[in-house]
Amino acid sequence: MSFPPLVEPADELTIDEVRRYSRHLIIPDVGMTGQKRLKNAKVLVIGAGGLGSPALLYLAAAGVGTLGIAEFDEVDESNLQRQIIHGQSDIGKSKAVSAQESIAEANPYVEVVLHEERLDNDNVMDVFRGYDLIVDGTDNFATRYMVNDAAYFLGIPYVWGSIYRFDGQASVFAPTMADDAPCYRCLYPEPPPPGMVPSCAEGGVLGVLCAAIGSIQVNEAIKVLTGIGDPAIGKLVIYDALELEWRKLKVRKDPKCALCGENPTVTGLIDYDAFCGAISDEAADAAAGSTISVTQLEHMLKEREEGTRDFVLVDVREPNEYEINKIPGSVLIPKGEFLNGSALEKLPADKQVVMHCKSGVRSAETLAIVKGAGYADAVHVGGGVVAWVNQIDPSQPSY
Repeated sequence: MSFPPLVEPADELTIDEVRRYSRHLIIPDVGMTGQKRLKNAKVLVIGAGGLGSPALLYLAAAGVGTLGIAEFDEVDESNLQRQIIHGQSDIGKSKAVSAQESIAEANPYVEVVLHEERLDNDNVMDVFRGYDLIVDGTDNFATRYMVNDAAYFLGIPYVWGSIYRFDGQASVFAPTMADDAPCYRCLYPEPPPPGMVPSCAEGGVLGVLCAAIGSIQVNEAIKVLTGIGDPAIGKLVIYDALELEWRKLKVRKDPKCALCGENPTVTGLIDYDAFCGAISDEAADAAAGSTISVTQLEHMLKEREEGTRDFVLVDVREPNEYEINKIPGSVLIPKGEFLNGSALEKLPADKQVVMHCKSGVRSAETLAIVKGAGYADAVHVGGGVVAWVNQIDPSQPSY
């Protein structure tokens, strides 16, 4: 199904722009008018990370006149495996600034607007206003729901993408472009239970998958902006990189959707952190008063070496993570074994159990299970291995 172009064409292209975009201009579907629409377009990309990197580069190369970048983070060495808009010399630099410099090199005719702030309920509406289209490269559910709701309230279509390990998804959510067009909440009415879906930082992502899904996002953005082709409105594109398999599913508007349904209950921005929950209520209750710092753990480990204290330190990450770095003296029992109950057979009944993971989320979830099994004095390490490497043992690699 075709849709009218989202943007009016600019008045003209310069001679230099005609030369640059000549391969677009000779495509009948794009032509001079389509390229002028791209020049006149204002697109906001949320995140200059895995998805934002290819999206920003290809939007810039395509000739989108104004690119906004909403990004507050700095470039880390672990980003470079997939975030191709940044380089070795950018480590420690603002991601937004690094991306802006790369865009200037790729296409000096693109105006870049930086929003170097974390998006939240206080600023998201102001940041979004004035843009024709949003490309969402976020990696957490709370921000995705906020982006969806804010874009809906402002009547701005947006292109969504998601990646994890070898799997990617993409769609276009544009309820204001068609009466039967769904929003993100129609596809995912509720977020997954806390701790059930690992983030890319916990589970990893194949670097090249970012390029595949990011390119799909740009392809859809160009179609929506120029009015060509059949954009993925009401469709979910699914990519399995291991099997080299693409699927396309139809997504219908949910008449009971809390946002765009017949009787909406979400009529303004909500508390998205509470809605999605970083950790479950059970984990939060278990961690309350049972969280120690890495400094405390270091002291406990010294006491254990001296024979004045005894406990078991359990690492609940995956084996491949354990190979990267570890807290000395820990034993590996992955979180999955706590979920299926087999881990409890490996825990000593006469020792305190101290648990940790990468950052403290998974260990809080497993702490709730262990306390429920009767280990009342069990604790977990806030900040996990990340805090240990940063504060205690910087000789170990981070990830």
